[in-house]
Amino acid sequence: MTHVHLTSLVLSLIFLIIIVVMQNKGKNIRIWHMVLRATYILIIVTGGILFFAAYSIPLSYYLKAILGVVMIGLFEMVIVRKQREKKTDIIWIAFSIVLVILFALGFTLPMGFNLIK
Repeated sequence: MTHVHLTSLVLSLIFLIIIVVMQNKGKNIRIWHMVLRATYILIIVTGGILFFAAYSIPLSYYLKAILGVVMIGLFEMVIVRKQREKKTDIIWIAFSIVLVILFALGFTLPMGFNLIK
């Protein structure tokens, strides 16, 4: 299930890049935005399965779950603020920080991948 969760996260990042590039060109992003929202559902479902599959749930899993929901909110904030032609600089900074923390937590938690073997 970890593979599906990580794949859906990477897909959502790719869709976000596509949406931002299309917004910069002034194109319609409605369909891509709906596809991105479908990946949110996949991320939440697979994350929930991984969360409840843990034998005992330490505090770091709760932190990762909360930050995951915050990350989805940041995805939406970037897209909507860009549509309304508002500044997104602070949102991008928060997005980057939360993304790094999420990947660090995801790779260090017991159910994650161990990159340093």
